[in-house]
Formats: sequence, C-alpha cells, structure tokens
Amino acid sequence: MNVNNKSMDVVGFPASGVGYARAIAFLFICCVPLALAWDSLSDISRLVTDNGNFSEAPLIPLVSAFLVFLDRRTIFSEVSLGWIPGAAMMAPGLAFVLLARRNAWNLSEANQCSLLVSGILLAWVGGFALLFGTSALRVARFPMLFLIFAVPIPEPFLSKVIFRLQEGSADVAEWFFRLGGIPYLRQGFIFALPGVAIRVADECSGIRSSLALLITTVLASHLFLRTTWRKLVLCVIVIPLAVFKNGLRIMTLSVLAIYVNPEFLYGNLHRHGGVVFFIIGLLPLLFLLAYFQRSERRLYETPGNAPAPQS
Repeated sequence: MNVNNKSMDVVGFPASGVGYARAIAFLFICCVPLALAWDSLSDISRLVTDNGNFSEAPLIPLVSAFLVFLDRRTIFSEVSLGWIPGAAMMAPGLAFVLLARRNAWNLSEANQCSLLVSGILLAWVGGFALLFGTSALRVARFPMLFLIFAVPIPEPFLSKVIFRLQEGSADVAEWFFRLGGIPYLRQGFIFALPGVAIRVADECSGIRSSLALLITTVLASHLFLRTTWRKLVLCVIVIPLAVFKNGLRIMTLSVLAIYVNPEFLYGNLHRHGGVVFFIIGLLPLLFLLAYFQRSERRLYETPGNAPAPQS
C-alpha cells in the first residue's frame, strides 16, 4: 500500500492532514520502546554518567534528528507506507528491548545497555520506514546509520579496542622518548623514566577522545564532502591520528614530570587536558578536509564533471 504525498508545507514536511498524522504517529512509535524500557532507562543513564566512554551517546539522536531536519525537503519529497521494511526492523527492535529488560542471557550491565539501546534505535528506524517509506529511508540513510554511535560498545570488543589503543599509544610514546633522547626502560605498558615510572592504563588509552574525534570526522565528512573515497580517507586517517595524539599526550606529561614537577602526572593537565590534545588531533583533519573541499570544487567546476543528481 502506497499513499504518496508530494505537497510540502513551509518547513518541508508533508502538508496534508495525512502527513501531519504520520509525524504524530512517528513520535508515538518512538515513545513505545522507551515506555517498554522505562525501568531500565536509569541503567543507561548511570552507564553514561559513570563511564566517560559513552558520554556522547545522548547527543547522537539529537544530531541525527537535526540532520533529518536539515535535509527535510529532499527526505520527505516522496513519502509512503513501508509496511515490510518497517515491520522487519520494528519487530526485532522491540524484541531486543524486552530481552534486555529480562536479561535472559545474564549479560553484563554494559552489554545489557548495548542491547537495550540497539533495540530502541532499531524500533525508531523501523517506525521511520513504516510511516515515511523506503524512499525517505534511503535518502535519510546517513542520519539513520549515524545512530550507531549512540550504542555503547559491547564487551569484549570494547576491551580489545582499548588494548589496541593502549598498545599503539605506548609505541608512539616510546618513539618520542627515543627521538628526544630520554632514557627509559619499558616492560609492556610500564615505562621506567628518570625519577618517575608511568603505566599506560586503560584510562590512558584515549578511547573517549578517539571516539569523539571519529564521530566529529564522520559528521564533517558527510556535511562538507561529496565524493565517497575522500570521505573514507578522512575517516580512516582518524585512527593513526588518535594513536599519535595520545602518545604525544603521554610523552608530554612524562617530560613535564621529569624536568618540571612530578605532580604533572596527577594534576589538571592529566585529568582535564584531553581537550588540548583532541584539538591537536583535530587540526590535521581540518586541513585535510579543507584540501579535499578545494579539490572537489576544482573537479566539479571543470566542464563535464558536474556531479550526478543525488537520489
């Protein structure tokens, strides 16, 4: 069954009563999984509050909603009822919510929250497909896929990511020590330096700032670039840059502790200086983004290289 509506109002949404009814129905559908998970929402809130690795999660749905609003005229230019894709996503989404509430598999709190959030978001995307159709879903695929960043990374995958970041950061810090001629002894993640000993702990892996850097880059590449390969290159470069800036942070704190004051290993720069090194990691990405934008501008300004219309 297809009920198309191409008449748009001043803000870009379907202008008829049917269109407004769909918007209201979508908001109702979004409330259903939240109502089913009501007793467990406090667990999600506690995880976000206590675990800095997931502090950006509540912002992701807001960013996705803003992206849909930004491109609303294109997304809602043709709406229909998508019963099959909608039901195919809503049914497992609601099932995930119920399974997470009962915790039938005895999951850890983090994994239980991952399943719960996945179910809520899958139900939302299914509701979107149901009420606005596959055409709208296809055009809005980036905001819908962007919701993945709101899902807490489950174990054991999170531990493996943290370990790789620890390992890479320690290797980069060791390279800096060699470059600066600083004597050291290394055993795994522990460095014995002149007057101090440091350990690259889980908290020093830079997972939080690395996730923030990745999310920022993915969003910027979508908003400001047009070619897929340039978007992919920009996003892939985030990984070595994240490791590099974290190794730089370890080296900087260590050098300050050796030659200035050992308190630098425990002071404000250690606890709150992540934003400084986040900016250091972000700057090369901004320069590369600007370069890619200029190259795209030259490409598309060349006669015969105009981009194909986006569906």
